[in-house]
Amino acid sequence: MQTLIEMKNIRKEFPGVLALNDVSFDVRGGEVHVLCGENGAGKSTLMKILSGVYQPSAGQIIINGKEYHSLTPRESSAAGIGIIYQELSVINELSICENIFMGRLKEKKILGVNVVDTKYMRSRTAELLDRIGLRRRPETVVGSLSISEKQMVEIAKTVAFDARVIIMDEPTSSLTETEVEKLFEIIRQMQKEDRGLIYISHRLSELKKVGNRVTVLKDGSHVGTKNVEDVTEDDLITMMVGRSIQERFNTVPVMPGSPIFEVKNLTRRDKKVRDVSFDLYEGEILGFSGLVGAGRSELMNAVYGAEKIESGEVYIWGKRAVIKNTYDAVKNGIALLTENRRETGFLKNFSIRGNISIASYLKASHLGGLLGLVNNSFEKKLSEEQKDALNIKCATVDQNITSLSGGNQQKVILGKWVASKPGIIIFDEPTKGIDVGTKSEIYRLLRSLASAKIGVIMVSSELPELLALCDRIIVFANGQVSAVFPIAEATEEKLLRAATGGEPSALREAAAGFKNKEAVK
Repeated sequence: MQTLIEMKNIRKEFPGVLALNDVSFDVRGGEVHVLCGENGAGKSTLMKILSGVYQPSAGQIIINGKEYHSLTPRESSAAGIGIIYQELSVINELSICENIFMGRLKEKKILGVNVVDTKYMRSRTAELLDRIGLRRRPETVVGSLSISEKQMVEIAKTVAFDARVIIMDEPTSSLTETEVEKLFEIIRQMQKEDRGLIYISHRLSELKKVGNRVTVLKDGSHVGTKNVEDVTEDDLITMMVGRSIQERFNTVPVMPGSPIFEVKNLTRRDKKVRDVSFDLYEGEILGFSGLVGAGRSELMNAVYGAEKIESGEVYIWGKRAVIKNTYDAVKNGIALLTENRRETGFLKNFSIRGNISIASYLKASHLGGLLGLVNNSFEKKLSEEQKDALNIKCATVDQNITSLSGGNQQKVILGKWVASKPGIIIFDEPTKGIDVGTKSEIYRLLRSLASAKIGVIMVSSELPELLALCDRIIVFANGQVSAVFPIAEATEEKLLRAATGGEPSALREAAAGFKNKEAVK
């Protein structure tokens, strides 16, 4: 196979941090080269150098025989390199068609004047949407799409202009199993067209399905490159983290004490959640399972005051709590880690220090935080404590949070809420896009929070994750509680059956709603 791209001895330094150290990497036509490593290992940095976002401190890049010491985004695109970022880059206010052709408008001449050829662009967009299996019209506003649909638009943008080398950074993190299989079909078709694909994923179970070779990075250095057929998941985990990963975190039975948190007959104003009741006991982790769109996140947003409720009551330690908005939730000691960390998890223009301290300020504030007073020494102390406790990889807490890897951003969000000393923490897909090593750290943290009498609720689409961590699992279906299982009675089949109503045909289609993968080993 022809080598399309070679990256030789790449080094990248940021102030106080060596992000990449003498890393070499290549991609061949017709292959999928998988790139693995823990969050902060240097995967995204290497790809940002290839796409022209970062300039290397040393090394060279060879594309189709031409040597570069650095690239600009325009040069990278012109050389046939396309990238699908882990964090969505679509513009919500524009249509699908406008997003795909943004910066590359197709023009035609009418009476000697160049005008935008909207007919061609809509027709081409319709073809692309049909190819990737997204049943939406080209003029649909992207802001109205689900997260998984927005991810499919990102894929369509890259496929649209026939890039020779395509970088996919966690492309399946927001997709259902049906959409993942469709993506794999697209990947196989692109391989037949002799394109090269760089596939970054923490889902080790996917590698055998799409990969030809796999390269592992650790702490900015190249650990090894192997044929996918020659390695096991355990081999890759050892290469990535250098240690075995704990498999279960709920082996000690939890004896229920007093209810920490009670929700009674809650119904959202828009009826996406109807007449839901549940309770959370001291020392336990309560899981929420269900198909995509079942209403789990909608329930958590209502409990947190982000959405209006029509009826229902919330009790914390037996005392009724009035939660009309998110500020009320924070004041009542409720924390929510949202599914989409980029859009709703952190403040992009704030430093690590500012993001970690913001919830503590709100909780201690008066008059709705109207005075806006800042204590620099308090911020510094708080953020340094969380940096050390959560092993956040950064040069300084004064860095902007956007300079961190996805896993370290998630740790900052965790630190923000832990520092505010909440009574209840709701985790909505907390390990989405997180490597196996960081997952293990987060699982251990969740268990320590529960042991410290903090109420822990976890929403996850990964059944093995729920079974490995939770003490009870509530199954959600069509905006209501379908079943409740103590962990000793819970199995993947039972959870699927409760989520789908137990119909055999529904069980066969359950993968369309779940994002299952093998348990972390």
